[in-house]
Amino acid sequence: MIGSVESSANMPAPVLAAYSYCEAVTGQQARNFAYGIRLLPTPKRRAMSALYAFSRRVDDIGDGALPDEVKAARLEETRAVLARIQEGGVDEDDTDPVAVALAHAARRFPIPLGGLDELIDGVQMDLRGETYETWDDLKVYCRCVAGAIGRLSLGVFGTEPGARGAERAPEYADTLGLALQLTNILRDVREDAEGGRTYLPADDLAKFGCAAGFNGPTPPEGSDFTGLVHFEVRRARALFAEGYRLLPMLDRRSGACVAAMAGIYRRLLDRIERDPEAVLRGRVSLPGHEKAYVAVRGLSGLDARHVTRRAVRRRA
Repeated sequence: MIGSVESSANMPAPVLAAYSYCEAVTGQQARNFAYGIRLLPTPKRRAMSALYAFSRRVDDIGDGALPDEVKAARLEETRAVLARIQEGGVDEDDTDPVAVALAHAARRFPIPLGGLDELIDGVQMDLRGETYETWDDLKVYCRCVAGAIGRLSLGVFGTEPGARGAERAPEYADTLGLALQLTNILRDVREDAEGGRTYLPADDLAKFGCAAGFNGPTPPEGSDFTGLVHFEVRRARALFAEGYRLLPMLDRRSGACVAAMAGIYRRLLDRIERDPEAVLRGRVSLPGHEKAYVAVRGLSGLDARHVTRRAVRRRA
């Protein structure tokens, strides 16, 4: 079975190769995630890459072009792989490098692997074509596909010994995941609509005169699309402010990782707020140099202190 090994020099070659595979997947496919995890020490970076590679596999099944019945079968196969990992049934000679890496990471860190079951549940919700009447309904989905990732990541990061309020760290990690996912939903409004999906709550759409499934380069006639976007941006900002309470509970480099990833999404939110109709014209993104700048700010703690001060001012 895979043991908990502390150095690359002593790590079995198949395990090291499995981590290398996961890091390659992360580097090639993670647009924003990779910038944050570069700030972590090697063992944590590798564990986060294993989590990403497994999560990516689940997402790719959901987003692929296969018939829904085939996707459903693939998701159950992936759930079975996860069950083998949870039961200790994956060793270093397994032919699935993602399973090998994730099994090793789960032995080294207290990762709540049930969160990956939640992720699979969320993708199954997509396959069923579920829509959401209220924000409370949408939160259930967001907690599956993003809040769970926050809680899984916290298993790798850990909390600082003696950190005040550490018992609420999973709650804050979950909330930060919701903030990131709501930002994703705003950014991908047109792309999702073209794929037949609507995530924004129906009661929010109705409040601003928007119909589900609009995907043109301009807002629906007679709607207050700008009002809708600004409403959702305020909701996301409140989630970010709450989720950022996690940062003082983490060690410096883990906190920098979280601040970098969250900072990239907050800047996306800023761009969306300035030009709401941009999300109807194409995908809003940050250039690489700006992502790198956010990562440096995260390592210095600047973004975390900035958000904390703003949250305090708003509560005052």
